[in-house]
Amino acid sequence: MDEERKKQIAVFRFGVISDFVNGAHLARGEQERLLREKCERRWQIPFSHKSRLSRTTILRWVRMYQEGAGRLESLYPDERSDQGASRAIDGECAVALINLKKNRPKVTLEWLIEEMDRRLLVPPGASLARTTVWRFLNRQGLLHSQAAQPEDRRKFEAELPNDIWQSDSMHGPAVEVQGKNRKSYLFAFLDDHSRLVPHGEFYLSESIGSYLDCLKQAVLKRGLPRKLYVDNGAAFRSQHLEHTTASLGIALVHSRPYKPQGRGKVERFFRTVREQFLSGFRGGSLDELNLVFELWLQESYHPRKHTSTAQSPFERFSAQMQCMRAAPQNLLDHFRKAARRRVAKDRTISLNGKLYEAPVALIGKQVVVLYHPDGSQQNEVEVFFSQTSYGTLIPVDLHINCRVKRDKYLNVQIEPPDDPPKYQGGRLWVREDKS
Repeated sequence: MDEERKKQIAVFRFGVISDFVNGAHLARGEQERLLREKCERRWQIPFSHKSRLSRTTILRWVRMYQEGAGRLESLYPDERSDQGASRAIDGECAVALINLKKNRPKVTLEWLIEEMDRRLLVPPGASLARTTVWRFLNRQGLLHSQAAQPEDRRKFEAELPNDIWQSDSMHGPAVEVQGKNRKSYLFAFLDDHSRLVPHGEFYLSESIGSYLDCLKQAVLKRGLPRKLYVDNGAAFRSQHLEHTTASLGIALVHSRPYKPQGRGKVERFFRTVREQFLSGFRGGSLDELNLVFELWLQESYHPRKHTSTAQSPFERFSAQMQCMRAAPQNLLDHFRKAARRRVAKDRTISLNGKLYEAPVALIGKQVVVLYHPDGSQQNEVEVFFSQTSYGTLIPVDLHINCRVKRDKYLNVQIEPPDDPPKYQGGRLWVREDKS
């Protein structure tokens, strides 16, 4: 299994166990309730057809994370064979069986097995047993159709500040950029307990880069949340975001598609922005828009009493500062993006149009490089191989390499440059050799 798949599995496992390892104290009864809920829930497990998790599996992941000193790499799956997997139902056979059952939900298992054989959808040399098909379809939840029932929705509120941040984006007004009008987009984070906005900012795009920049500013201002509750948009489904939040110890939770009710607080905040802030904005540049928006937050929104809490957002947020988790000193390192590269024979790595020199030991190896996608720190590109850091890469300097000499023992020496030629009177003048 390659590094990228291991990382996705580790991020998923952290999302499952985050309630037990995020530092919050849970009573034994509360722990048991959370365990039951997670065991009863259906999951979309990466690279697996299973949808359920057992109690022992969840507790084993918690133990692995704690013994690994809270490192995301401790949740990587071990290399293992396909022991225990059904040879009769491989990937293609599983997809065909699911589609067949969905299209004909009332047919018997015997009919399904005969139809799979007739269409030659069973792997060569294998046969489908009735019990095997029953277990597989039961795991997929396709055996018993459930009648539509009213959905159980409940009003909730986080117990402490920074327990849950809700986040979303909103279309903003047109701003002037180099003499032209361009549309703006507002990214904002809202603390579920206090309704305080850790950070909100207008950008010129809804890209993942804009969202991560907003998240970085929010963490620097108000500390680390324990959960981040987001939409299912493209910016919120990025693997870069999943890895960044897991690296910071933040559980990333996505609302169900087409079910915005769970993010009602941040949606209500956006309505306030439209009615009370944007209604008075008369146009300008993006910097002017963000400056006025920040002043409105600090002078109008945060000090005003909220109707749901009967307290102002700032007063409610600052009442329990002891539970805050400060941002780490190496915060920028957690926002780096990962890329896979193979080290060339001349020990160079190409990244975003620039060449870097890797250690000689990595020649021919496929490595992972971590870098800042905004280009703010181009000289801080770290290289990893087999989960081990080999330090920071050095940008290639062709002129320095031209002066590198090696003796028969491969010791490297850099010769000083000769006196450069000089120009006099439009003609090239070269120093004479008087020896």
